[in-house]
Amino acid sequence: MDLYRQLYQAISDTNASRAADIKLLICDVDGVFSDGRIYLGNQGEELKAFHTRDGYGIKALRQAGIEVAVITGRQSAIVEQRMKSLTVPYIYQGQENKTAAFQALLAELQLDASQVAYIGDDLADWQVMQHCGLAVAVKDAHPYLQKRAHLATSLPGGFGAVRELCDLLLIAQQRFLQFDGSSS
Repeated sequence: MDLYRQLYQAISDTNASRAADIKLLICDVDGVFSDGRIYLGNQGEELKAFHTRDGYGIKALRQAGIEVAVITGRQSAIVEQRMKSLTVPYIYQGQENKTAAFQALLAELQLDASQVAYIGDDLADWQVMQHCGLAVAVKDAHPYLQKRAHLATSLPGGFGAVRELCDLLLIAQQRFLQFDGSSS
């Protein structure tokens, strides 16, 4: 875990141990993969910015055998397109009750909640985060979430926070730098 500490921040042994047991990463989208801002054009088009480093991290997790899912309250074609390009197999959009999607994932993948990491930025994420083995808030998350999460990233949402968590999981599981490096 020295590498994670060198790259990002100090981490407790407890959280390092939790990261070593993760088999599924669940991400919120707005405020996590993006900076939380939504750009709307005059014709109703919606734009979001995604960081390529986050994409690289997701692909590295998938190659290492760690499953990835997104659960988001909004519905967006942009999210569908981005997640499919990253080969994310579990995309749950329009989820006001994120717990239902979380329970469906646990059942389908035959996982215990302790084997799941969740990264979020706002209060709606707490309904799932409170049950996970590793609950992570992005640096600029709502203060309620930051105080209750096991860990807060050193980077804000939309600016590499997802990649930071991916690196943590890979380092904890001794799989860092095993990705072939295809585009993200």
